Amino acid sequence: MSLPTQTISPLRQRMLEDMTLRKLSDKTQSAYVRAVRGFAGYLRRPPDTATAEDLRRYQLHLVETGVSPMSVNAAITGLKFFFEVTVERADALAKMSPVRVPHRLPVVLSREEVARLIECAGNDKYRAALSVAYGAGLRVSEVVGLKIGDIDSQRMVLRVDQGKGHRDRFAMLSPVLLQTLRIWWRTAHAQGKLLDGGWLFPGMNRVNPLTPRQLNRAIRAAAQTAGIDKHVSMHTLRHSFATHLLEQKVDIRVIQVLLGHKKLETTALYTQVATEILRQVISPLEGLPPG
Repeated sequence: MSLPTQTISPLRQRMLEDMTLRKLSDKTQSAYVRAVRGFAGYLRRPPDTATAEDLRRYQLHLVETGVSPMSVNAAITGLKFFFEVTVERADALAKMSPVRVPHRLPVVLSREEVARLIECAGNDKYRAALSVAYGAGLRVSEVVGLKIGDIDSQRMVLRVDQGKGHRDRFAMLSPVLLQTLRIWWRTAHAQGKLLDGGWLFPGMNRVNPLTPRQLNRAIRAAAQTAGIDKHVSMHTLRHSFATHLLEQKVDIRVIQVLLGHKKLETTALYTQVATEILRQVISPLEGLPPG
């Protein structure tokens, strides 16, 4: 007996082809499709028939139902692609506009908290993965995308293949991180968990890598075990990496390169959370003459 297959509408197929032509990542494609699907569910008719007023009301609906500013903007971005590229109706977006996202400083862990967090990770694999995120400042997608061959112990670098923005770069590989990775490699190799030239951090099936969701679950569990009550994610380790380097007086342009940031302004955010630097500044209050 054959199972029924889900058919894709010609409109969605066209959008998928448009995104493929522009080489958008799988994650971006999923987000754009989700945005159009959400709008179609609200509209209850084909989305390409929407008017500018329909789109305005949909944005109002999202705001009034408590959708976060970042999610509202993500929905607008997906709909923008659909109406500008796929159906060539840019005029329909005339009454939509991005909303202001509140500026919040990133959560940063102290060095002691990072040490406790890594120590409380569930096993050698998770300890190694968390060590890479902190020790090299990688995004979670870059951590799970590492392969064994990306470790260059001669040059002491990690190769990041097609990181954010589809750019290759090299990340730092410290002696301590290299030792951590060797411990993981020996454990995994003895248990037959690694394929030659395969993923550095494989999932349950060694053909596939760990997923970002699995790593974020692991780090939340580690934070709970370590007694850290801050909101911790894998990206917290990247924030902590950059902040701690800045506190060590590493040039901010070097940190920019290590993080793979296109703009220096993005890296400059960490000057606002580098508390060691703040403590070294003498307040003018200290210089007032005694009263």
